[in-house]
Amino acid sequence: MIAPEVVRKMLDEQFPEWRDLSVRRVEQDGWDNNTFRLGNELKVRLPSAAGYVPQVEKEFNWLPKLAKHLPVAVPEPVALGKATADYPYPWSVYRWIEGETASAHSVRDMNEFARDLAAFLHALWAADTAGAPEAGDHNCHRGGDLSVYDEETRFCLSGVTDLIDADAALMIWERALQTKWTKPAVWVQGDLSTGNILIQNGQLSAVIDFGLCTVGDPACDLVIVWKFFSGVNREIFKTTINIDQGTWNRAMGWALWKAIRTLYYARKDNIVDEQREATAVIEATFADAQLVATKT
Repeated sequence: MIAPEVVRKMLDEQFPEWRDLSVRRVEQDGWDNNTFRLGNELKVRLPSAAGYVPQVEKEFNWLPKLAKHLPVAVPEPVALGKATADYPYPWSVYRWIEGETASAHSVRDMNEFARDLAAFLHALWAADTAGAPEAGDHNCHRGGDLSVYDEETRFCLSGVTDLIDADAALMIWERALQTKWTKPAVWVQGDLSTGNILIQNGQLSAVIDFGLCTVGDPACDLVIVWKFFSGVNREIFKTTINIDQGTWNRAMGWALWKAIRTLYYARKDNIVDEQREATAVIEATFADAQLVATKT
Protein backbone atom coordinates (compact mmCIF):
# COMPACT_ATOMS: atom_id res chain seq x y z
CA MET A 1 0.00 0.00 0.00
CA ILE A 2 1.44 3.34 -1.08
CA ALA A 3 1.16 6.17 1.43
CA PRO A 4 -0.39 9.47 0.28
CA GLU A 5 2.73 11.22 1.61
CA VAL A 6 4.86 9.35 -0.96
CA VAL A 7 2.54 10.40 -3.78
CA ARG A 8 2.59 13.99 -2.53
CA LYS A 9 6.38 14.05 -2.46
CA MET A 10 6.72 12.65 -6.01
CA LEU A 11 4.18 15.11 -7.36
CA ASP A 12 5.91 18.05 -5.72
CA GLU A 13 9.29 16.98 -7.11
CA GLN A 14 8.18 16.15 -10.66
CA PHE A 15 5.08 18.30 -11.19
CA PRO A 16 5.33 21.34 -8.91
CA GLU A 17 2.48 23.02 -10.79
CA TRP A 18 0.11 20.75 -8.85
CA ARG A 19 1.62 21.53 -5.45
CA ASP A 20 -1.61 23.15 -4.23
CA LEU A 21 -3.90 20.26 -5.22
CA SER A 22 -5.00 17.83 -2.53
CA VAL A 23 -4.06 14.13 -2.67
CA ARG A 24 -6.49 11.53 -1.31
CA ARG A 25 -6.94 7.82 -1.85
CA VAL A 26 -10.00 6.78 -3.87
CA GLU A 27 -12.71 4.84 -2.04
CA GLN A 28 -12.87 1.97 -4.54
CA ASP A 29 -9.33 1.07 -5.52
CA GLY A 30 -8.36 -1.52 -8.12
CA TRP A 31 -6.08 -4.55 -7.94
CA ASP A 32 -3.41 -3.58 -10.48
CA ASN A 33 -3.00 0.02 -9.37
CA ASN A 34 -3.17 2.30 -6.37
CA THR A 35 -5.27 5.31 -7.30
CA PHE A 36 -5.43 8.77 -5.72
CA ARG A 37 -7.53 11.82 -6.48
CA LEU A 38 -5.44 14.86 -7.31
CA GLY A 39 -7.63 17.87 -6.70
CA ASN A 40 -11.04 17.52 -8.36
CA GLU A 41 -10.01 17.10 -11.98
CA LEU A 42 -7.13 14.60 -11.92
CA LYS A 43 -6.12 11.19 -10.60
CA VAL A 44 -2.77 9.49 -10.00
CA ARG A 45 -2.34 5.80 -10.85
CA LEU A 46 0.59 3.80 -9.50
CA PRO A 47 1.22 0.10 -10.30
CA SER A 48 0.81 -2.08 -7.21
CA ALA A 49 3.52 -4.56 -8.33
CA ALA A 50 6.25 -4.95 -10.93
CA GLY A 51 4.06 -7.18 -13.11
CA TYR A 52 1.72 -4.27 -13.80
CA VAL A 53 4.40 -1.80 -14.88
CA PRO A 54 4.05 -2.53 -18.65
CA GLN A 55 0.46 -1.28 -18.43
CA VAL A 56 1.57 2.27 -17.63
CA GLU A 57 3.26 3.17 -20.92
CA LYS A 58 0.83 1.06 -22.95
CA GLU A 59 -2.22 2.93 -21.66
CA PHE A 60 -0.44 6.27 -21.91
CA ASN A 61 0.43 5.70 -25.58
CA TRP A 62 -2.69 3.97 -26.83
CA LEU A 63 -5.65 5.50 -25.02
CA PRO A 64 -5.49 8.83 -26.88
CA LYS A 65 -5.56 6.91 -30.17
CA LEU A 66 -8.44 4.66 -29.13
CA ALA A 67 -10.45 7.56 -27.73
CA LYS A 68 -10.92 8.96 -31.25
CA HIS A 69 -12.87 5.84 -32.26
CA LEU A 70 -15.01 5.22 -29.19
CA PRO A 71 -18.56 6.46 -28.45
CA VAL A 72 -17.96 6.94 -24.71
CA ALA A 73 -15.21 8.49 -22.62
CA VAL A 74 -11.99 6.63 -21.78
CA PRO A 75 -9.17 7.78 -19.48
CA GLU A 76 -7.21 10.77 -20.79
CA PRO A 77 -3.47 10.75 -19.98
CA VAL A 78 -2.01 13.99 -18.68
CA ALA A 79 1.48 13.22 -17.40
CA LEU A 80 3.92 10.35 -16.95
CA GLY A 81 5.82 10.14 -13.67
CA LYS A 82 9.22 8.57 -13.04
CA ALA A 83 10.39 6.09 -10.41
CA THR A 84 12.03 7.53 -7.31
CA ALA A 85 13.88 6.26 -4.27
CA ASP A 86 10.51 6.05 -2.48
CA TYR A 87 8.57 4.30 -5.27
CA PRO A 88 10.32 2.04 -7.83
CA TYR A 89 7.95 2.14 -10.83
CA PRO A 90 6.76 4.63 -13.45
CA TRP A 91 3.31 6.09 -12.76
CA SER A 92 0.77 8.29 -14.49
CA VAL A 93 -1.68 11.14 -14.08
CA TYR A 94 -5.08 11.14 -15.81
CA ARG A 95 -8.17 13.28 -16.04
CA TRP A 96 -10.77 12.24 -13.50
CA ILE A 97 -13.96 10.84 -15.04
CA GLU A 98 -17.15 11.27 -13.02
CA GLY A 99 -19.62 8.40 -12.79
CA GLU A 100 -20.85 5.42 -10.82
CA THR A 101 -19.73 1.90 -11.57
CA ALA A 102 -22.28 -0.17 -13.46
CA SER A 103 -24.79 -1.98 -11.26
CA ALA A 104 -28.45 -2.91 -11.13
CA HIS A 105 -28.99 0.34 -9.23
CA SER A 106 -26.97 2.73 -11.41
CA VAL A 107 -28.21 1.50 -14.83
CA ARG A 108 -31.58 3.01 -15.72
CA ASP A 109 -32.57 0.66 -18.55
CA MET A 110 -30.73 -2.66 -18.89
CA ASN A 111 -31.94 -3.20 -22.45
CA GLU A 112 -30.56 0.19 -23.50
CA PHE A 113 -27.34 -0.48 -21.62
CA ALA A 114 -26.95 -3.82 -23.43
CA ARG A 115 -27.22 -2.09 -26.81
CA ASP A 116 -24.86 0.72 -25.81
CA LEU A 117 -22.21 -1.65 -24.47
CA ALA A 118 -22.40 -3.74 -27.63
CA ALA A 119 -21.97 -0.54 -29.67
CA PHE A 120 -18.88 0.32 -27.63
CA LEU A 121 -17.37 -3.08 -28.41
CA HIS A 122 -18.14 -2.78 -32.11
CA ALA A 123 -16.41 0.61 -32.17
CA LEU A 124 -13.42 -0.81 -30.28
CA TRP A 125 -13.15 -3.72 -32.70
CA ALA A 126 -13.17 -1.31 -35.64
CA ALA A 127 -10.24 0.77 -34.32
CA ASP A 128 -6.94 0.64 -36.18
CA THR A 129 -4.66 -2.11 -34.82
CA ALA A 130 -1.45 -1.15 -36.63
CA GLY A 131 1.49 -1.47 -34.25
CA ALA A 132 -0.71 -2.48 -31.33
CA PRO A 133 0.52 -4.88 -28.60
CA GLU A 134 -0.29 -8.57 -28.87
CA ALA A 135 -1.55 -10.76 -26.03
CA GLY A 136 0.96 -12.24 -23.60
CA ASP A 137 2.15 -12.26 -20.03
CA HIS A 138 1.89 -8.47 -19.88
CA ASN A 139 -1.92 -8.64 -20.01
CA CYS A 140 -2.62 -12.10 -18.53
CA HIS A 141 -3.15 -13.41 -22.08
CA ARG A 142 -6.48 -11.63 -22.53
CA GLY A 143 -7.22 -11.72 -26.23
CA GLY A 144 -4.87 -14.67 -26.61
CA ASP A 145 -5.31 -18.44 -26.67
CA LEU A 146 -7.59 -19.71 -23.92
CA SER A 147 -5.62 -22.95 -23.70
CA VAL A 148 -2.94 -21.16 -21.65
CA TYR A 149 -5.32 -21.62 -18.70
CA ASP A 150 -6.22 -25.25 -19.39
CA GLU A 151 -4.07 -26.75 -16.65
CA GLU A 152 -5.18 -24.20 -14.06
CA THR A 153 -8.85 -24.62 -14.93
CA ARG A 154 -8.74 -28.40 -14.62
CA PHE A 155 -6.82 -28.16 -11.35
CA CYS A 156 -9.30 -25.71 -9.80
CA LEU A 157 -12.27 -27.67 -11.14
CA SER A 158 -10.99 -30.81 -9.40
CA GLY A 159 -11.27 -28.96 -6.10
CA VAL A 160 -14.91 -27.87 -6.46
CA THR A 161 -16.57 -30.95 -7.95
CA ASP A 162 -18.87 -31.16 -4.92
CA LEU A 163 -20.06 -27.59 -5.44
CA ILE A 164 -20.90 -27.52 -9.17
CA ASP A 165 -21.67 -29.91 -12.01
CA ALA A 166 -18.08 -30.69 -12.99
CA ASP A 167 -19.10 -32.70 -16.06
CA ALA A 168 -21.11 -29.79 -17.45
CA ALA A 169 -18.25 -27.39 -16.74
CA LEU A 170 -15.76 -29.67 -18.45
CA MET A 171 -18.01 -30.01 -21.49
CA ILE A 172 -18.26 -26.23 -21.88
CA TRP A 173 -14.53 -25.81 -21.27
CA GLU A 174 -13.49 -28.42 -23.83
CA ARG A 175 -15.91 -27.03 -26.39
CA ALA A 176 -14.33 -23.60 -25.87
CA LEU A 177 -10.87 -25.01 -26.57
CA GLN A 178 -12.00 -26.55 -29.87
CA THR A 179 -12.31 -23.19 -31.66
CA LYS A 180 -9.87 -20.40 -32.49
CA TRP A 181 -10.20 -16.80 -33.61
CA THR A 182 -9.23 -16.92 -37.29
CA LYS A 183 -10.22 -13.40 -38.34
CA PRO A 184 -7.91 -10.36 -38.17
CA ALA A 185 -7.01 -9.37 -34.62
CA VAL A 186 -9.18 -6.66 -33.06
CA TRP A 187 -8.71 -4.42 -30.04
CA VAL A 188 -9.64 -6.03 -26.72
CA GLN A 189 -10.27 -4.00 -23.54
CA GLY A 190 -9.20 -7.01 -21.49
CA ASP A 191 -11.21 -6.46 -18.32
CA LEU A 192 -14.69 -5.38 -19.35
CA SER A 193 -16.26 -5.83 -15.92
CA THR A 194 -18.84 -3.67 -14.15
CA GLY A 195 -16.13 -2.10 -11.98
CA ASN A 196 -14.53 -0.65 -15.13
CA ILE A 197 -17.77 0.67 -16.65
CA LEU A 198 -19.08 4.06 -15.55
CA ILE A 199 -22.67 5.26 -15.57
CA GLN A 200 -24.01 8.81 -15.55
CA ASN A 201 -27.70 9.67 -15.49
CA GLY A 202 -28.43 5.96 -15.74
CA GLN A 203 -26.56 5.52 -19.04
CA LEU A 204 -23.20 4.16 -20.16
CA SER A 205 -20.79 7.09 -20.05
CA ALA A 206 -17.23 5.72 -19.86
CA VAL A 207 -15.03 2.63 -19.84
CA ILE A 208 -11.88 2.79 -17.72
CA ASP A 209 -8.79 0.70 -16.90
CA PHE A 210 -7.30 -0.46 -20.20
CA GLY A 211 -4.25 -1.98 -18.54
CA LEU A 212 -5.00 -5.40 -20.06
CA CYS A 213 -5.82 -4.08 -23.53
CA THR A 214 -4.29 -5.76 -26.56
CA VAL A 215 -5.24 -6.93 -30.02
CA GLY A 216 -6.45 -10.46 -30.61
CA ASP A 217 -9.55 -12.56 -29.96
CA PRO A 218 -12.48 -10.49 -28.59
CA ALA A 219 -14.03 -13.45 -26.72
CA CYS A 220 -12.65 -12.41 -23.33
CA ASP A 221 -14.56 -9.11 -23.50
CA LEU A 222 -17.88 -10.95 -23.70
CA VAL A 223 -17.70 -12.51 -20.21
CA ILE A 224 -19.94 -9.74 -18.90
CA VAL A 225 -22.83 -11.57 -20.60
CA TRP A 226 -22.94 -14.08 -17.74
CA LYS A 227 -21.73 -11.79 -14.97
CA PHE A 228 -24.20 -8.93 -15.41
CA PHE A 229 -26.85 -9.57 -18.04
CA SER A 230 -29.81 -11.95 -17.81
CA GLY A 231 -33.02 -12.77 -19.63
CA VAL A 232 -34.08 -10.28 -22.29
CA ASN A 233 -31.13 -7.90 -21.90
CA ARG A 234 -28.68 -10.80 -22.28
CA GLU A 235 -30.33 -11.79 -25.54
CA ILE A 236 -30.34 -8.16 -26.72
CA PHE A 237 -26.62 -7.89 -26.05
CA LYS A 238 -25.87 -11.15 -27.84
CA THR A 239 -28.04 -10.26 -30.81
CA THR A 240 -26.52 -6.78 -31.11
CA ILE A 241 -22.98 -8.16 -30.88
CA ASN A 242 -23.86 -10.63 -33.66
CA ILE A 243 -20.73 -12.75 -33.53
CA ASP A 244 -20.15 -16.40 -34.44
CA GLN A 245 -20.97 -19.27 -32.09
CA GLY A 246 -17.35 -20.33 -31.78
CA THR A 247 -16.51 -16.97 -30.23
CA TRP A 248 -19.42 -17.32 -27.81
CA ASN A 249 -18.11 -20.76 -26.88
CA ARG A 250 -14.68 -19.28 -26.11
CA ALA A 251 -16.33 -16.45 -24.19
CA MET A 252 -18.07 -19.04 -22.02
CA GLY A 253 -14.69 -20.65 -21.54
CA TRP A 254 -13.21 -17.35 -20.33
CA ALA A 255 -16.15 -16.92 -17.96
CA LEU A 256 -15.74 -20.44 -16.61
CA TRP A 257 -11.97 -20.15 -16.13
CA LYS A 258 -12.28 -17.03 -13.99
CA ALA A 259 -15.35 -18.23 -12.07
CA ILE A 260 -13.96 -21.70 -11.31
CA ARG A 261 -10.64 -20.20 -10.25
CA THR A 262 -12.42 -17.69 -8.03
CA LEU A 263 -14.64 -20.37 -6.54
CA TYR A 264 -11.66 -22.61 -5.76
CA TYR A 265 -9.63 -19.94 -3.97
CA ALA A 266 -12.62 -18.29 -2.30
CA ARG A 267 -13.54 -21.65 -0.84
CA LYS A 268 -10.02 -22.13 0.51
CA ASP A 269 -10.14 -18.66 2.07
CA ASN A 270 -13.79 -19.01 3.16
CA ILE A 271 -14.92 -15.87 1.30
CA VAL A 272 -18.64 -16.54 1.05
CA ASP A 273 -19.64 -13.61 -1.18
CA GLU A 274 -17.05 -14.50 -3.81
CA GLN A 275 -18.14 -18.13 -3.75
CA ARG A 276 -21.73 -17.11 -4.31
CA GLU A 277 -20.90 -14.73 -7.15
CA ALA A 278 -18.65 -17.26 -8.89
CA THR A 279 -21.28 -19.99 -8.61
CA ALA A 280 -23.88 -17.68 -10.14
CA VAL A 281 -21.63 -17.07 -13.19
CA ILE A 282 -21.00 -20.80 -13.59
CA GLU A 283 -24.70 -21.59 -13.41
CA ALA A 284 -25.44 -18.84 -15.95
CA THR A 285 -23.04 -20.44 -18.44
CA PHE A 286 -24.68 -23.83 -17.80
CA ALA A 287 -28.11 -22.39 -18.56
CA ASP A 288 -26.86 -20.69 -21.73
CA ALA A 289 -25.11 -23.85 -22.91
CA GLN A 290 -28.33 -25.82 -22.54
CA LEU A 291 -30.17 -23.12 -24.51
CA VAL A 292 -27.63 -23.39 -27.33
CA ALA A 293 -27.95 -27.18 -27.31
CA THR A 294 -31.74 -26.91 -27.54
CA LYS A 295 -31.58 -24.51 -30.47
CA THR A 296 -29.05 -26.62 -32.36
